[in-house]
Amino acid sequence: MLQMNKPTILILCTGNSCRSHLAEGILQRALGEDYNVRSAGSKPAGYVHPLAVKVMQEIGIDIFGHRSKHLEEFLKQQVETVITVCGNADQACPTFPGQVNRYHWGFDDPAHATGTEEEKMAVFRRVRDEIRKVFEAYAAGRRDEASRNR
Repeated sequence: MLQMNKPTILILCTGNSCRSHLAEGILQRALGEDYNVRSAGSKPAGYVHPLAVKVMQEIGIDIFGHRSKHLEEFLKQQVETVITVCGNADQACPTFPGQVNRYHWGFDDPAHATGTEEEKMAVFRRVRDEIRKVFEAYAAGRRDEASRNR
């Protein structure tokens, strides 16, 4: 259950199998326990991609327990910030109760990677690192803002 005294940041993509989970794990670690970071999809795939789990383990983040979920699960909850990580989710994104901020940062979908497992892993690592750069910068800005407001 989400703790209501913490701002909730919801990260959306279409399938909620890769990009949004990578971003959720990275942002939750970067922001710490002062925020609820969640992810969902407009058309959930029903699973978290095993290679997403694997590349996150490489950087010490465990997303094994994550599940693919529909954005409708969050429509009756207070969501302060919505971040879309793919164009389809950006277009399908509703407004959530309490929503103050909305951002769109698009990334390639590593689930579409082809080739050997190592070639696919290279794509997952590249996307993970791109997401990490953007979301860690966002987290630094949020932490700076919070410290100025104290």
